[in-house]
Amino acid sequence: MGTANPDRADPGAGQREVEPRGRRRDAFVASLDFALDPYQREALDALDAGRSVLVAAPTGSGKTVVAEYAVARALAEGNKAFYTTPLKALSNQKYRDLVAIHGSEGVGLLTGDNSINGEAPVVVMTTEVLRNMIYARSSTLSGLRYVVLDEVHYLQNPYRGAVWEEVIIHALPDVDLVCLSATVSNAEEFADWIETVRGATAAVIEERRPVELRNLYLVGERHSERLHLLPTFVDGRPNGEAAALDSQAARQSHHRPSRGRPRSSTYTPRRTEVVERLQEEDMLPAIVFVFSRMGCDEAVRQCLRDGVRLTTPEERRDIRAIAEAKVESLTDEDLRVLGYGAWLDGLEAGLAAHHAGLVPPFKEAVEACFAAALVKVVFATETLSLGINMPARSVVIEKLTKFTGERHEFLTPGEYTQLTGRAGRRGIDEVGYAIVLWSPFVPFDQVAGLASTRSYALTSSFRPTYNMAANLVHRYRPDQAHHLLNLSFAQYRADADVVRLEAQLERTTQLLAAARARAACDRGDIHEYLELQRHAQGGERAAIRSAWSKDKVHQALERLRPGDVLSLPGAVAGGRLAVITTSRRRGGEVRVGGVSVDTRKITLHERDFGEPPRAVGRIELPAPYEPSSQRFLRDTAAALRGARLPPADRPPAGDPRPGAVDGEDGDDRGDARTRPDPLSAHPVASCPDLREHLRAAARADRLSGDARRLETRIRGRSESLARQFDRVLRVLEAWGYVDGWRLTGAGERLGRIYHECDLLVAEGLETGLLDGLDPASVAALASVFTFEARGPGPATTPWFPSQRVRERWARIERLSHQLNAAEEEGGLPATRPPDPGFVAAAYAWAAGEDLGEVIAEEEISGGDFVRNVKQLLDLLRQLGDVAPDPATAAAARTAADRLFRGVVAASSVVGGAVP
Repeated sequence: MGTANPDRADPGAGQREVEPRGRRRDAFVASLDFALDPYQREALDALDAGRSVLVAAPTGSGKTVVAEYAVARALAEGNKAFYTTPLKALSNQKYRDLVAIHGSEGVGLLTGDNSINGEAPVVVMTTEVLRNMIYARSSTLSGLRYVVLDEVHYLQNPYRGAVWEEVIIHALPDVDLVCLSATVSNAEEFADWIETVRGATAAVIEERRPVELRNLYLVGERHSERLHLLPTFVDGRPNGEAAALDSQAARQSHHRPSRGRPRSSTYTPRRTEVVERLQEEDMLPAIVFVFSRMGCDEAVRQCLRDGVRLTTPEERRDIRAIAEAKVESLTDEDLRVLGYGAWLDGLEAGLAAHHAGLVPPFKEAVEACFAAALVKVVFATETLSLGINMPARSVVIEKLTKFTGERHEFLTPGEYTQLTGRAGRRGIDEVGYAIVLWSPFVPFDQVAGLASTRSYALTSSFRPTYNMAANLVHRYRPDQAHHLLNLSFAQYRADADVVRLEAQLERTTQLLAAARARAACDRGDIHEYLELQRHAQGGERAAIRSAWSKDKVHQALERLRPGDVLSLPGAVAGGRLAVITTSRRRGGEVRVGGVSVDTRKITLHERDFGEPPRAVGRIELPAPYEPSSQRFLRDTAAALRGARLPPADRPPAGDPRPGAVDGEDGDDRGDARTRPDPLSAHPVASCPDLREHLRAAARADRLSGDARRLETRIRGRSESLARQFDRVLRVLEAWGYVDGWRLTGAGERLGRIYHECDLLVAEGLETGLLDGLDPASVAALASVFTFEARGPGPATTPWFPSQRVRERWARIERLSHQLNAAEEEGGLPATRPPDPGFVAAAYAWAAGEDLGEVIAEEEISGGDFVRNVKQLLDLLRQLGDVAPDPATAAAARTAADRLFRGVVAASSVVGGAVP
């Protein structure tokens, strides 16, 4: 088996002779106050055998025990262990946990905010810090035995995920990895890749949750005194009662009154109602995921207005004590600006919001109060799902859609699993509850389908960056660098995906050829007619359909239920399709998911039906209802093949025409035939098969687009990362950072800049755009690289502290356009453009203005302000190390020192002390 690290001569170098488990293992196990689960023992056995290990297990199942054992082993051997996390907050939390075990002398912390005891034998850090150490060949790596990669599934994050792969590929050969992941469906594949890269690796997979999870559906009904709290599944199948309520609501919404709003008896429960029902059912504490910062804050205010109070006087005293301890380093004026009084009112009532808009001391107080069961309900955005230790008895998901900054998207199975993983506190609760609220936009079938999908595949976001390329040139020969890139997890997965995509393209091409053949008309060019028709009707697709109205297709699809069998003309789906899901998309369109007799999973939209579809029979769907699993699809297809139904290509007996609906005689089709047609002079207009030709032509258009997209994906997959790396090198060579296979002075500085706009930042330094400025102006101008406006709204007019800074910004903007043009020409993804939206705030804070003045002027939340200043601090500290002009380097360091004050410094407190 090959290895990625060129320094390793032996593929099995990661598997070394170590002492069998004995007194050290026994002492560690004896220190625990619980018995190990079988999967934990299996993981410890792998570490004792000198193997790396991937542990994939549900949230709250005790994965960290494996990491803590690796730390204990390293210390017992006189070696080091590094514990990495994706977030500073997680690093701070893990630092406190390990200090409690090993003492403050033996544990260090390295993040962008803190540098505490960095040469300790156990150091907690963000993953980027370790990556930077590896590239710099830091002496701190000496004696390193284990690296823990917590939340390793974060490697699929599109912005930062590549860092995990860089660490796995480039870590020293005598280091073993302990990778902790949420449950993923391809854990074995991921472990196989690690073994390919590093040597012997064990995949330890635990799918059983430590606390049973019950999925519930909460529905409001106007004539009922209480909310309906229904199990999502009954005997392994979607609950018929919940489906009936959903169907009733769908019928009522379809038959709307001619004036005014529709009066559906079903409604989405209000937040106050939800909290009161959970309290009544003894299902608190709960986390309610809202996916909107404003929504989280408003939820707390709404509950307070409605008189919700969930705490006793003793609990309120304890809450106030925790809150005051967390904010003691903030001034009274800072607290006033941050809305401390209103925030504390909610906290003392047992209610809190948790999102990125809160300053860290407020978030830490919420977490501490919730962990102590003092706060009973937290309204949170999905950022809470990333590892923070806040388990609950119940998790409520208000909506199954969230806004991504550009559009609303449905939660993925992985996101649903991550959110609901917090339901059920081990050692406290026998059962955890995952509750989804009824929504008019998401049918119950879709809720059940999401809840039944228990895992998701881990993907890769790895791609060569300019900084990565500089470090590869600096450390390796060309052949070694290309080899390392081709052994990334992205490339490992891509090779298998190419086969799947090629097969999909072949099927699409065959369907396209068949559609084009059916569209061909011997009387003339059907595509010419179709274009004329589209032009005449303003591009609408009405003519592609039959004269049957879209509304009738919509109604017919709404009547379909899982288990119904459709008869489809021709060879599509083998003639029959078993419905397994129905869903309503934005705008009300109904979409049907089904399984064909040959086990293909097929999705049909309203536009795919020229006539209203009709169920010709029903089959019993297999239990449990898991429409995403291959076993479910195979069993459904088998049931479909064995069902006694009318012939596939013929309508059922008594039906006068294909697709007829009971009670309809077809008279309304005459209107379409007699309607004046401006295209009647075209030769194909008189063809008796015109409707079928048009439908086939429209399908051919769609299939042609699908084929083009598949070809593009295949080219992207099969183009190796090594070729992308070569393109990056060509840009670096053209811009003077690489000369052959050698870094220039500018290239060496680029290799020490770790930022998503790395080359743009480096070019700004090399062209002197940060030179000759005072520290506050350096902070202001550097902020254009770190700031990115939230949301799709229009950008505000930027303010600049001087004409010189304004001119420098204009030059940076031109530089960005030039770089994007070079990237487009080279076939590379574009570097994110700079954004001057934080210039005024950065300058004011570096110049010493008060928090209240800065936030009031810029209309920014305290949490966003702190987060942006911390990102700017990290960049300024790098600039202080790499700027070629000594005066610029000094100004950057001074600017960083000035920014680190007040609420920013208070938000970097760890373990009660500011470093």
